[in-house]
Amino acid sequence: MASSDVKVIGAPLSPFTNRVQIALNLKSVHYEFLEESFPFLTKSELLLKSNPVHKKVPVLFHGGKPVCESLVIVQYILDVWTDGPGILPSDPYDRAMARFWADYLDAKWWPLLRGLHNAEGEEAIAAALEQFMEGIMLLEDAFAKCGKGKDFFGGDTIGYLDIILGSFLGWLRATEKMIDLKILDATKTPGLFGWAHRFGSNAAVKDVIPKTEKVVELANIFAAIARAQ
Repeated sequence: MASSDVKVIGAPLSPFTNRVQIALNLKSVHYEFLEESFPFLTKSELLLKSNPVHKKVPVLFHGGKPVCESLVIVQYILDVWTDGPGILPSDPYDRAMARFWADYLDAKWWPLLRGLHNAEGEEAIAAALEQFMEGIMLLEDAFAKCGKGKDFFGGDTIGYLDIILGSFLGWLRATEKMIDLKILDATKTPGLFGWAHRFGSNAAVKDVIPKTEKVVELANIFAAIARAQ
């Protein structure tokens, strides 16, 4: 498919943009990347017109039609480009569990991660870390159940839940650097520790996940904005 048929409005440091990029890469879909400024102090007219409800990236254009919200976009990609590796589990229950944990990641886990790297003071950081680690251990258990002893949440290959969680790897690594603590540990979280290395090394992923230093810089900007409000 010609690159002009598929376009993505996004930001390279946005995990929600990253998951769309990874899904397209896994399906070998060529696309044109339309970079939006980040942290969105100004928003392009194209973005505001394409996503008038949420006014957020990413937006996927396919045949000139916009599709908004990252989970919806990933599902759209899987529905349209059915060739290549299967992403969602074939078993209905496994598929439901993948979607359940994807919803948990966006609704509960991501806010905990942001709360951790925005925390200030020893007590606040300790409290935020305790909450976040509870979430990490839930995911460690989910990896064991969903992956069934294989390399990924999706089994032998990268699946839907791998994409959703994996899109946060850049921000997770940045948070580790900011609080000077390894969150994914070979002893405490062996499943996720090995998974993160395998996922991040995949050809469809490794050039998408942003560099830690860039994310730390942006996280500090976000923290400063939050303190000023």
